[in-house]
Amino acid sequence: MNILDVVVGKPIKTSDERAEQIGPAQGIPIFGLDALSSAAYGPEAALSLLIPLGLLGVRYIVPISAAIITLLVIVYFSYRQTIAAYPSGGGSYTVARFNLGAPAGLLAAAALLADYILTAAVGISAGVGALVSAVPSLLPHTVSLCVSILIVIAILNLRGVREAGLAFAVPTYLFVGTLLITIGAGVLRVLLSGGHPTPVAPLPPPPPMTQAVSYWLLLKVFASGCTALTGVEAVSNGVKAFREPAVDNARRSLTVIIFLLAVLLAGISYLVKVYGIAATDPGQPGYQSLLSMLVAAVFGKGFFYYLTIASILFVLSLSANTAFADFPRLCRAIAQNNYLPHVFGYRGRRLVYTYGIVVLAVLCGGLLILFGGVTDRLIPLYAVGAFLAFTLSQAGMVVHWKKNRGPHWVKSALVNGLGAVVTGITVVVVLVAKFVEGAWITLLFIPLTIVFFSAIRRHYHSVRTRTMCRLPVQAASLSEHPIVVLPIDHWSNITRQGIEFAARLSSEVIALHVEPTDHSEPLQGDWEQYVEKPFRAAGKEPPRLQVLPSPYRFIVIPIVQFVLDLSKQNPARSIIVVIPELVEDRWYEYFLHNQRGRLLEWVLLARGNERIFTVSAPWYVGEHT
Repeated sequence: MNILDVVVGKPIKTSDERAEQIGPAQGIPIFGLDALSSAAYGPEAALSLLIPLGLLGVRYIVPISAAIITLLVIVYFSYRQTIAAYPSGGGSYTVARFNLGAPAGLLAAAALLADYILTAAVGISAGVGALVSAVPSLLPHTVSLCVSILIVIAILNLRGVREAGLAFAVPTYLFVGTLLITIGAGVLRVLLSGGHPTPVAPLPPPPPMTQAVSYWLLLKVFASGCTALTGVEAVSNGVKAFREPAVDNARRSLTVIIFLLAVLLAGISYLVKVYGIAATDPGQPGYQSLLSMLVAAVFGKGFFYYLTIASILFVLSLSANTAFADFPRLCRAIAQNNYLPHVFGYRGRRLVYTYGIVVLAVLCGGLLILFGGVTDRLIPLYAVGAFLAFTLSQAGMVVHWKKNRGPHWVKSALVNGLGAVVTGITVVVVLVAKFVEGAWITLLFIPLTIVFFSAIRRHYHSVRTRTMCRLPVQAASLSEHPIVVLPIDHWSNITRQGIEFAARLSSEVIALHVEPTDHSEPLQGDWEQYVEKPFRAAGKEPPRLQVLPSPYRFIVIPIVQFVLDLSKQNPARSIIVVIPELVEDRWYEYFLHNQRGRLLEWVLLARGNERIFTVSAPWYVGEHT
């Protein structure tokens, strides 16, 4: 049995794509895991900055949470509109590009890529950190545990969207269910006690007040608490993963995710204030997480406590799945505009964007190893990209409403404009407050990524300009010989030179075009104009265009099978496979093109058939302008 079939599953036909699409029940764990899991660390991130205020700081958690929930609702309405306006996906990148221009789109794309990489790294490190806190003996194995979880999540995503949704559904709904039960029971205890509940398990004493309240401190607390909003945009990037009606199903998923997150944030902050739970310093002995203290205060440390803590550990560790669901789709959208290598747009054997998943796993693994899998080292890099993308998306939607005026467009534009202003302020606050701690790395990463995007775009534009063809094949002086097979993709200078080269070798030329979808009509039109007409005008039989369907999106395998069958049907003749290829000026440009031609040569060579030959027809871009 093929090892790939065991690890990532058997290939899925393109025609079976519908079976891989998901509904709202699966969309919540796939696209909402990151947002929902932020309820486990968002309030604590805010409350930790209030430690210098002692018990007084606990009183500020409710108004700050109310402000965060208000911002959450504004962002929700923005992305609900984005889903309907741009159902092809792409989220902030698409909105910014269409409404604010290409530079703003690239800025949003770079910010989102940084956010997704950090989302995956922070989620995994937070889960492992919680596990190590419970089992200190695992501390020396922190990095290996992080990398192991990363590999598992990557493999699950390589198996397809539907299987990933099934795998993550149980921990997601267990996490949400246990926290909702905790909030419900806590509120009931508050009502029965007249507003002064007694904790079932004793709470750590609040720290003494060592600092006065200041507006800057409250802004920093708000900015830290806003980490609870990361992952909210995920659904807008993955609309096409939902079954029809895709827009309605995506909106339902987003609504449920935002509603649950708002309830969790509101309930946790209210109970924290009523019970008087102050955060403990993560760097000091006796540290307890906020949710650990809250669940213990409501239920004590019994079975339900350990079940809830276990669900939190699982969800934190698996929250990286949201990044794995969206990062490949975003890379595909960027690659479609020639800002990333085209391989990011190719779907693998399980109808997922394999290259995006693998690249995210490598980058995330590098971060985890570099920072030792420690969450506190990664957190300062976090949230800048997310809120920068929020700001650009909502600013873009303001322009969208202005250009496409409809009923109530002014109200919609005002909502988006308010959201853009608030998230923009949040970006500045987060960047200033955490710049020295590590936010400068994100600030450096984003412009470097934009430079990389621009370089890729220039390369593809240069290649397209130099290979564009409006000349017919010179068929008059071409001679005859054996059967020649010529794999082609589309009409270009490379294809034209390959045909002329093949026709000099033989009068019988078969051009093979492998078609994973049903869009070969443009090539057939070019073939008639640029190949068949010139050959017939010269009194020669034109090469035959053979289109090979490929429901599993394989390219090399159908060509090899065709050549082997052709060899069997013509036992007395040789088969020459002419492989047209692009030869670059610079070595690094080699990696920007799919090297299927070289792979085809290797496969045919491995077959060892003495009547099958391969020959390359290089087209040097440096010499032909």
